[in-house]
Amino acid sequence: MAITAFKMYQTTKTNAMLLLRHCQGVTRVGLLKTQRLLNSVATPSVTGCVGSLCARWGSSHGGQESGSYKRSHVPNWRHALAGLLAGTGAVLAYGLHSQAERAATTMVQPIDPPTSMPIFTQDDVTKHRSIEEGVWVTYKGSVYDITEFVSMHPGGDKILLAAGGALEPFWALYAVHSQEHVLEILSEYKVGELSAEDRRKQQTVKSSDPYSTDPVRHPALHVNSLKPFNAEPPAEILSDNYITPSAIFFKRNHLPVPQVDPKAYQLHVEGLPGAEPLVLSLEELKTRFPKHTVTATLQCAGNRRSEMNKVKPVKGLNWGIAAISNATWSGAKLKDVLLAAGYRPELAQQACHVQFEGLDRDATGTTYGASIPLHKAVSDEGDVLLAYEMNGEDLPADHGYPVRVVVPGTVGARNVKWLGKIIVSEEESSSHWQQNDYKGFSPATDWDTVDFKSAPAIQELPIQSAITQPAEGATLDRRAEEVTVKGYAWSGGGREVVRVDVSLDGGQTWKVAQLQGGEKPQPGRAWAWKLWELTAPLPPATQELEIVCKAVDNSYNMQPDTVAPIWNLRGVLSNAWHRVKVTIREDEEE
Repeated sequence: MAITAFKMYQTTKTNAMLLLRHCQGVTRVGLLKTQRLLNSVATPSVTGCVGSLCARWGSSHGGQESGSYKRSHVPNWRHALAGLLAGTGAVLAYGLHSQAERAATTMVQPIDPPTSMPIFTQDDVTKHRSIEEGVWVTYKGSVYDITEFVSMHPGGDKILLAAGGALEPFWALYAVHSQEHVLEILSEYKVGELSAEDRRKQQTVKSSDPYSTDPVRHPALHVNSLKPFNAEPPAEILSDNYITPSAIFFKRNHLPVPQVDPKAYQLHVEGLPGAEPLVLSLEELKTRFPKHTVTATLQCAGNRRSEMNKVKPVKGLNWGIAAISNATWSGAKLKDVLLAAGYRPELAQQACHVQFEGLDRDATGTTYGASIPLHKAVSDEGDVLLAYEMNGEDLPADHGYPVRVVVPGTVGARNVKWLGKIIVSEEESSSHWQQNDYKGFSPATDWDTVDFKSAPAIQELPIQSAITQPAEGATLDRRAEEVTVKGYAWSGGGREVVRVDVSLDGGQTWKVAQLQGGEKPQPGRAWAWKLWELTAPLPPATQELEIVCKAVDNSYNMQPDTVAPIWNLRGVLSNAWHRVKVTIREDEEE
């Protein structure tokens, strides 16, 4: 039945298909997709038709490229679909980049969709689960052939997990896939419809929302994504407290928040030669090891990404200046736990890294993971904690309950939440987030040339500062005669912020802000931020101010003055001078 319908469809739509192939937006992928589908049903008459089409267009879409069409356009659709199916930061970025590039270089004339398409059963789809047999998937009752894309992309092994079945269970983890432009990209791979009977079967299977048990969040947070949940506090309240209240501490989740029973919780410590793996309950972690408290600032690698987006679009959540917060963390020192598990100093000759695995998982069962250098993990001055308290209370669910790693001075991505396993290893974590994300690149590197293996994973972060008050676009009253500027400053690696300079005229002249913070830190262990404040007279005869801040740490690291030279395709490490423009309202009587 499916073959008969497909023959009729191809016979009646041949002219439309010829016209369709003229559209520059439908690339060689579309032709190969059609050819592959016809081969799968082994219809000589139809295969001949497609053969003639391929011959006709071979000069522009085959082995030799001509005219304005470039071979580099071929993988763009494939890159796009990687984001659809793999669903993680850097892979999705390929898709968004490719779509933007295509939109900028091609004009696609809209064509009405066909009134009928071939009908396939779920059994037909299930037969296509490999490169050899073709890779088919279904979505909302439609059938898509993505073989050509999967065969060339390095993330194809992940994509194959959905082969022969429905995309919905995988996409449930990533709400971004419901966006219109993503669905438009997928539609280019459509080859037919699922039978009515199999549609009904799919509808009767209710896939639970993996985010349905996520905790309730504070309504003041500015949400960057709902699923997974990522949000930052309003900038104007960020610097109101040296210790950020847990409810408004920025939230950075990569996956659904796991539900962990504290009574059943176990922490596994592995990888130590000659020692049995150590397994600790939550109670044992609390009672067997001394409790230490550290005040430490955590910052997302993408903090202030929005400023890079203004220079040139980047891939990632559009964080403002508040993907950074400060808290007190309490728990056992990682070094103490490693010693109990059998670590000895001589092991440093063999192992170089400590890997962490979380209990948060994607649809494939893959956990979030990261690693840090061994010397940081076991150093007395490293202060790495297996924390079970935040601001004097049990960790909130969004921040890793019941146990998380806190790695002071290190990028937030290495502070793994919902910790389930620790592995002492010769190698870095093989996690996507360690190997293929959270790395910095030259402004010259784009998504066609990026090689994630060529760059080290971010660990310590550079010097940072930002203005929290006044806000961009605020209006100041001339009658006040002065302006108060507030903000935060922090540097990675335990380097202490020693000065913050503030300018009211775009950087022409400077004043030194007053630093506010906790106790004087020990050298090399300045884990917490400094809040700062400056009150200065309003310049006369000026109706607009460009307020600028820049910080200096005790190694005399300074922030770059502009964003463009540090721009990178993932929008990380954004730490240029922060600039805020405000206007001055004159006294009406004057």
